[in-house]
Amino acid sequence: MAGYEYISAPDAFRELQNSDALLINSYDSDEKWNLTQVPGAINFMDYKARRADLPKETELIFYCA
Repeated sequence: MAGYEYISAPDAFRELQNSDALLINSYDSDEKWNLTQVPGAINFMDYKARRADLPKETELIFYCA
């Protein structure tokens, strides 16, 4: 099982530009999603619906604000 690490916002942006990483808003409420949405991100519920179909090597970057 892969580990996790905290990264800065600039590092996350570089990862998104240089790979097929997926940016995920970690809130599961629509209200918080609407307040903290970042362009290119998906919400947590969409991630949960898609996670079984994601390649295992996909880098996942979760954020909250």
